[in-house]
This record gives sequence, structure tokens and C-alpha cells, in this order.
Amino acid sequence: MEKELAEVIEENGMVYHLAENGCYYPDVGLPEGTHYNIGKYGLMRWEYLLTNRRREYIRLLLDGKLNEYLHEVDEECHARVELLVEQMKAGAGITEELKVVNQMKWVGLMNNVRITAEKIVQREIIYV
Repeated sequence: MEKELAEVIEENGMVYHLAENGCYYPDVGLPEGTHYNIGKYGLMRWEYLLTNRRREYIRLLLDGKLNEYLHEVDEECHARVELLVEQMKAGAGITEELKVVNQMKWVGLMNNVRITAEKIVQREIIYV
């Protein structure tokens, strides 16, 4: 006589569902209210964690905190880039007057400042 398996079991605070192959799989999902939009920097951090910090990635994923963490990293990076851009603009003498007088020079300088600020943020926050 074959032993009949339960469809759902609860063990150690986790719920497990019986699959067609006869194995039990944990019922893992995001906690309610933790779905945040993730931008450019959050996705860069996600890719870095996935390829270089696998243990940290899995811990955040299993704790249900990965999405929130990536959202916070994204917001922190955006704020840091804006702060660096403003500081670097002042240091490089990029003004609204320059924008009126020589728009192409202003655009070139602003692009350089933004790219430099993004590289700094990547090195300080994303790839550590």
C-alpha cells in the first residue's frame, strides 16, 4: 500500500506545496506592499550582486528584501549624482550665463560632468 502525500505541508514556519514530480517546493514570494520600481542604478546593482555577490543576492531574495534594497540603492545613487553634478558645475565654472553665451560648450561640459559623476557613484555605491 502506497503512502498518500499531502498537497500542502507547513514546517518550520514555511509552507510547502507538492509538485507533479512528487517533490515539495517552498511557497516563496514577495511580501505585500514591497514592489518598487527599480531604475538604472538599481538594475546595475542587481546585476553586480547576481554575478559577484551571489550569497548577498540570495539572502536578500529569500528575506523578501531584494526589491526594496535595489530601490533604495537607486534613489541613493540618483541623489548622489545630482549632488556631485552641482558641486562639479560650480568647480568647473559652468553657469547659466555660459549656457546663454555658448550653448554647445555648456552641453559638452555638462555631459562630461554628468558622466564623471555617474562613474564616481558606480565606484562608490554600485560596485562595492
